[in-house]
Parts: sequence; C-alpha cells; structure tokens
Amino acid sequence: MLTVRGATVSFGRVRALDGVDLEVATGEVVAILGPSGCGKSTLLRAVAGLQPLDSGEVHWDGEDLAGLPVHRRDFGLMFQEHALFSHRDVAANVAFGLRMQKMDSAGRSRRVREVLGLVGLAGYQERTIATLSGGEAQRVALARSLAPEPRLLMLDEPLGSLDRPRREELTEELRVLLRRIGVTVLHVTHDHDEAFAVADRVAVMQSGRIARIGTPADIWHDPRHAAVARFLGHANVVEVGEGGAVPWGRLSVSPGLAVLRSDAFSRVDGSPLDAADTVAGTVTDARFRGDRFELRLRTDPGEVDLLVRDPRPAATGDRLGYIIDPARIARLDSDRS
Repeated sequence: MLTVRGATVSFGRVRALDGVDLEVATGEVVAILGPSGCGKSTLLRAVAGLQPLDSGEVHWDGEDLAGLPVHRRDFGLMFQEHALFSHRDVAANVAFGLRMQKMDSAGRSRRVREVLGLVGLAGYQERTIATLSGGEAQRVALARSLAPEPRLLMLDEPLGSLDRPRREELTEELRVLLRRIGVTVLHVTHDHDEAFAVADRVAVMQSGRIARIGTPADIWHDPRHAAVARFLGHANVVEVGEGGAVPWGRLSVSPGLAVLRSDAFSRVDGSPLDAADTVAGTVTDARFRGDRFELRLRTDPGEVDLLVRDPRPAATGDRLGYIIDPARIARLDSDRS
C-alpha cells in the first residue's frame, strides 16, 4: 500500500502541495484529476522521489521512503512526452530498465517479448522509434515502464499528446491492460472522462489539496464542492434560499449551494409549470450530442441559464417546461466555491 501523509511542497510563495493525504491499496488504480497548476504532477514527483517534501511522509507498506533514491523505490514512471531513445530500436528502449536491474540477455529478450505482447506490439522489437505512430510510441513507453515489474506504476498525462479519437481508443486499452496485470497505479490526468474510464477511485485536486476522493460515480453524483462540480462539467451550480427558493421558483432541497445534474430534467408538454421542482424557459442554444440534445435554457423570468440534457429535439427559441428530479440535485459545501 502507498500512504502519503501531510505532503507539503512550496515553490517560493506558491504552495504546490498543501498537506496532502492519500492511500492507494495494492492493485488499485487511482487517478489524480485536476486543472493545470493544481499540484497533481508535483504529488506524483514527490511519490517518485523526484521532488523533496518540505514536510510530510511517503510510505510503501509501512516503510518510510524518505532518503530512498528514485532508482531504489521500484516505481515505474511514464511521462506524457514518453522520452524514448530515438537512436535505439523498440527492444532496446523496453529493455532499458531491465539492463539497470542487470538482467541477463536471455531474460531481457523474454521480458521484452512479453510486455510488447501485453501492450499490443508483438513483433515490434526491431522497429525504429521514428517509424512509430504517436499511439505506438505511447505503448512502447508504457511497455518500458512495465518491463521491470514495478510495485507502483505512475502515469503522468500518458495520453495527453494524442488527438481525441486516438486518446479514447487507448484509454479503453489502458483500462483493460491495467486490470489484466493487476499493478498498483497512480494516474495523473486533467481529463475527467479518462480518469473515470481508467480508475477505481478518483482524487480531484484543487489548489494543492485533494478536494474530493471516491469512485467515479461517487464524485460525479456528489462532488461536494462547487469548484469540483464545475471542473467535472456540472454547469448548474445555484444558490438555494430559504424554503428552497431559486430565481425561477422553488426546489425541494435545503438552503445553500446545490448542483443540478444536466440529466435531472424531464420535459413536460402543456401548460406552464408553477409547482416545486419545475422550471420553464426559452432555449438559447441547442447542440446535438448523438444520444441526446444539450440545451441552454434561459429560465423565466430570465435570470439564470441552465444546461439541460434532453433526449428529445429542440431548437433555439422554443419554449419548454421541465420537472426536476430532486434525487439528481446534490448539496455543495460553500467553503470551496
């Protein structure tokens, strides 16, 4: 198990890590998710031993790793840039860590074949790096990280340099691969779709702290903090007043900040709505998303815009009414708005 306690790192007046606590169980995949500058890569580098802590501790199975050099931690690290040796072929790149372990030539050849097969590159040993596509180069970098059988695999934006279609394809492949080999993983990304697809748990970082951690479903349905909700793509963060008052009517929730999921709305045809947990308004934008429409609804009396997911078509200027499902409204703490 990886255990981080009170990890703090400052760069001048900037607190990159602010007392971070984190536990990762053996065989678990945990994604560190957050915007640029939130501290997620600094946390990864601190665990790897590349970034000294100002205070706090990093333990593996109860052993304090303070002072243990990077090459003795038995951790694998893969960066977005992948940093392959362009003057060496694929086999030599993958075998790099095995040479550092002083594995014999026959053992290296067997392990190289094995991990290249795992990442879908069987037979690529003699290929030069220059002949590889971006996706193939990422797989070689992953194979190189896996070859020494690290006890912890750390991935820093591993798919960030790829275009969206290729990233989505490799995200699914990475998910299957990590579960097949059962390695413990810290996966840093700014893409919540990637984090949700790959990880068992997701830790959302904001300003050097872990603001929310849980399963992908947990943090999506209950982000707890407004900043987390907005980062995950929840557009409908509203202030609820006494008696559930909101600018367009009333909700069946207690006062304070709340987030309305975009799938909380069910369209109702007919006369205008005036009951609790209902809203009426005018469509100001409509986008087709394959299995749904995403609508921007300017609520009556025109003070708030809501993002609505609707399976039925609509067009700009349409007047629509919706019932809002209270089960798809989550309360938010106000301390991290």
